[in-house]
Amino acid sequence: MSDQRKDYGKRPASRDTGARTQYDKPYGKKPYQGDKKSYGNGERDYRRSNTSKSYEGEPRKKGSYSENNGYSKKPYDRGEKPYDRRRGRDEQPKRSNEPAPVENERDEQPYLLIGRNAVREAIKSGRSIDRVLVSTEHDGSLGEIVTLARERKLVVREVDRKKLDELCMPFGHGGKTANHQGVVAYAAGVTYCEIADILDAAKEKDEAPFVIVLDGVEDPHNLGSIIRSADCAGAHGVIIGKRRSASVTAAAVKASAGATEYVKIARVVNISAALSELKAAGLWIAGADMDGESMRSAAMKGPLAIVIGNEGEGLSKLVRDNCDFLVSIPMHGHIDSLNAGVAAAILMFEKKRQDAE
Repeated sequence: MSDQRKDYGKRPASRDTGARTQYDKPYGKKPYQGDKKSYGNGERDYRRSNTSKSYEGEPRKKGSYSENNGYSKKPYDRGEKPYDRRRGRDEQPKRSNEPAPVENERDEQPYLLIGRNAVREAIKSGRSIDRVLVSTEHDGSLGEIVTLARERKLVVREVDRKKLDELCMPFGHGGKTANHQGVVAYAAGVTYCEIADILDAAKEKDEAPFVIVLDGVEDPHNLGSIIRSADCAGAHGVIIGKRRSASVTAAAVKASAGATEYVKIARVVNISAALSELKAAGLWIAGADMDGESMRSAAMKGPLAIVIGNEGEGLSKLVRDNCDFLVSIPMHGHIDSLNAGVAAAILMFEKKRQDAE
């Protein structure tokens, strides 16, 4: 048996050219096979594959390997160099502690005024308007709006109603266009003011400051409705938040029926800090809450700020704690809550009723 054993140390030359082949190398050394990695002492080749098993017997996960996180589903991509085991840990790229930017956190300013009331009041208040688009069919108050616009020497263009429908489509509901009533105006965005400007407006009128604060009202139609009620109730201004709150968009302007042209609107980063500023100016803070004191017995005379909470969750805990007292609206039916815009209007006029006593 041993006499018939072949000698694997030497291989015959190629039959075609007589050149030596890779098999002429000793059996213990393997030819170069690319960038394959070997682990251990080189006796075996533990090749990475998605089907091979790890040392603990668990199947390997698909994805790339990083020293810090193990196997991950996505490759390491943070805009910096990946972890390199040859560098010390002190030399590794540092991760920033700053929060990631929030997408779509742009300041939404209205570029359209939609509806007859909104356009009429904007023209009468002297607001900067680029041009007015009206339907070719003039009826009712539409002719009055066109006359006012031309008296102010504004650009007035007659367009087909379908064109107006296309412009107002993003501001509608349920796939329907917003009710433009045959007129749309391109105008500059609403200019937000400071809280001090609202307090100065009350001082100029020699009146006790009356302010509406919105804590997370997200529906632009509710926002517009509250601004409209604030103007009718004689409030000196409305304060809204920059985060998790509706801004004064075209839909809010239309819902306000043009009241955004007369009511001062302040936009703040922190509602609680705004309440502290109002307290320092001598205002009492009343939060609208179902568990609060009845508005009929609550003292709402004098300098006051009414805080309206989110449509679904109401006042946030921090804002609630910063209120001086809570007020509620008596309910007599089967539903125990009101729309935010309706509740705000009721409380505003209850405050004015008490002032008149």
